Amino acid sequence: MPHLAARMSRAKPSAIMLIAEKAKQLKAAGKDIISFSIGVPNFLPGKHVYAAAREALERDSGQYGSNRGPDALLDAFLRHLEEGGLSGYGRKNVATGIGAKHMLYNLGEALLDAGDVIVFPVPYWTTYLDLAEILDARARLLPCPSEQNYKLTPTQLDAALPGAKVFLFNNPSNPTGMVYTKHEIAALADVLVGHPDVWIICDDIYNRMVFDGVGYHNFVNARPELRDRVIHVDSISKTYGMPGWRVGFIAGPESVANAMVTLNSNHITNVPEVVNAAAIAALSGPQDVTIAKNAEFAARRDQVYDALTAIPGVVCPRPQGAFYAFPNISCAFGKSHGGKVINNDVDFCSLLLEAKGVACVPGSAFGDPLALRISYTCPAEQLAPGLQRFREFFDELT
Repeated sequence: MPHLAARMSRAKPSAIMLIAEKAKQLKAAGKDIISFSIGVPNFLPGKHVYAAAREALERDSGQYGSNRGPDALLDAFLRHLEEGGLSGYGRKNVATGIGAKHMLYNLGEALLDAGDVIVFPVPYWTTYLDLAEILDARARLLPCPSEQNYKLTPTQLDAALPGAKVFLFNNPSNPTGMVYTKHEIAALADVLVGHPDVWIICDDIYNRMVFDGVGYHNFVNARPELRDRVIHVDSISKTYGMPGWRVGFIAGPESVANAMVTLNSNHITNVPEVVNAAAIAALSGPQDVTIAKNAEFAARRDQVYDALTAIPGVVCPRPQGAFYAFPNISCAFGKSHGGKVINNDVDFCSLLLEAKGVACVPGSAFGDPLALRISYTCPAEQLAPGLQRFREFFDELT
């Protein structure tokens, strides 16, 4: 019998989706479940987005579209970049695809050969390590524990870059919700200038979800000479409540954008035109839904942070972006709940789900087995009860 390609032995299903599916099954079986697991924004875009999609359907040509993306979408994204503080890019510097995950995978295809080294901090978004393994690249992981607020230091970065091909950076962070300050970005940018052979991928998809006036800052503005090596990844999924529409973008050097277009021509041909129309409307139309949701998420962050830090032994650096918290719950290891011993983060999350009906993702899925991820985008009426169940679980440990 023929065999699958060797890379499939390295491919693993998303740990986040596995947890979400288990919670879904329990809920279908009648169990009262509150899910803090999957990172979806749980709001819908403005009505103008749906109006644009309906209009596009009415005038659909049924033809293939552009491998790069239609000019109107490219221009809308370029305006979006400029509004976020990134100027100097043109259509030749950008490309579109089926969501940010698709863009990251194509960047891996475009930049990494087998055996090349890709560097990224831990905790990391689960897909980073999965992509490296599928592409047969070597991941060089930089541990950033809760003691250093889950943030990478310039010293760590400088020591890790010799011999590397790609540095992958996520800000604001999934899973921690941490945001790098302007000073912190500048310090890392200074290090990157000293390693001219390294590509820099900036996963920026939460750049409009920043709280406390910290602001979103980037390497190109800190050190303009990095522009020829920095690739920005963005998406409409989180900012506009449109994860299912699957539209992602990159902006960077012309050679990289052209490589993405070439890969699109072989992988997807083009993003569907009706989806393009919706994305154009989201980027160019009223931003009131996005602004309101950002304020709502900031308030939810306060609620989650206050609840977690009130639990003795739990350590949770204060997140300032996205919609995640990443508490260190290792104080529970070695204790028991209902006669079952908690040896690690997986045990903790399994027992929490079974005993309290609260679904969280174990930190080991993100490279840190001392923690877990809470996504606080559940329906508003579920947040307080979910946090209360979380506290009760700790109170019942022996």
